[in-house]
Amino acid sequence: MSEDVRTGPAPGADAAGAHFWPVEHLDALEFDPLLHRLLREEPVARVRMRFGEGTAWLVTRYQDVKEVTSDARFSRALTVDRPVTGMTPHTVAPAGGIGRTDPPDHTRLRRLLARTFNRKRVATLRVAAEAIAEELVGGMLAQGPPADLAGRVTGPMPERVIGALLGVPAADLGRLQEWRAVILSSDHTLEEGNAVKGEIAGYFRQLAGHRLEHPGDDLFSELVAARAEGALSGPELISLAVMIVLNALDQVRNQCSTMVYALLTHPEQLARLREEPELLPTAIEELLRFIPQRNGVGLPRIATEDVPVGDVVVRAGDAVYVSYLAANRDPQVYSAPDRLDLARDESPNLAFGHGAHYCLGASLTRMQCEVILATLLRRAPGLRLAVAPEEVRWRRGSINRGPETLPLAW
Repeated sequence: MSEDVRTGPAPGADAAGAHFWPVEHLDALEFDPLLHRLLREEPVARVRMRFGEGTAWLVTRYQDVKEVTSDARFSRALTVDRPVTGMTPHTVAPAGGIGRTDPPDHTRLRRLLARTFNRKRVATLRVAAEAIAEELVGGMLAQGPPADLAGRVTGPMPERVIGALLGVPAADLGRLQEWRAVILSSDHTLEEGNAVKGEIAGYFRQLAGHRLEHPGDDLFSELVAARAEGALSGPELISLAVMIVLNALDQVRNQCSTMVYALLTHPEQLARLREEPELLPTAIEELLRFIPQRNGVGLPRIATEDVPVGDVVVRAGDAVYVSYLAANRDPQVYSAPDRLDLARDESPNLAFGHGAHYCLGASLTRMQCEVILATLLRRAPGLRLAVAPEEVRWRRGSINRGPETLPLAW
């Protein structure tokens, strides 16, 4: 049925046919009930969120999500200076940054970043990550139970890896974490978010000046050199650095901590992984598919012309969101999609996105999660939660989900 012949709003929608989506914070592995329902009943639906103006389309079905994110007729650049309805008072990604550009600028920036953020660098970082994981897990075990995994391992690990990757002094990592908490928040005001964006941009401008005079063997020094050669602008350099830091510091802590929680609350799956440790890479992919890693959605796109999506026509100028979380639970793609199955061998998950804006840091996040899980499984065979599952505290006021603390015993 096309949009033009719908006779009225869907159940739960307002008079304009839009669902109000407050994006409430959910605990543990609970899946957003609106996403679950729309995926099955209205896979291309209008939504309205707490901030911004008007409504936007929300696309939830796996194939539709892949098509929208691969279609150049949906623009990220056109979202700049447009108050699209959203879940935060400020836009997380900066204007002109890689997340809010279209080709050819996006292609240029992505190629540049891919060249410096290469497989060789990730392989080198893996060696360092394995040593860091041994140290951190060893320290946690030596401390004795109960111990907080987030505080002892999954938080410090990405700090040290991103410090090595970007050449950020260890003494500055605390400030970056404080800025990250505000920028990725849904509870801070527009003024607070913009103030912190100014602070973190100023920090990287200063660091860029230092790296220009004193380059190191790190990604940021290479980006600074590219800036000096005219391959990217000053604002582009800063936005790339901010994007890398925000994603790197948040993803591993949240995703890896939640992976451990998921395994410890699915003992039959954990037992299988212990019996078949070679299953770990496949298990990581299933955990990425299964875990609802964020609240709400990411960045919107704007249609540049009328485009059929599913059973509706998205009109030129309409804002469109896609939900990778919902796509990862599509029953047309995954059998029993709400069940964790570490041996699942079906379509690739969309945890890191799809198309031109696929996350460049995906391999780095996967690598760190694999290293941490492998180290924990090897060194702590009796690993278990130190509290009842319902007593684990989960983050609030953040666009990304994960446990505040994860108390473990062994």
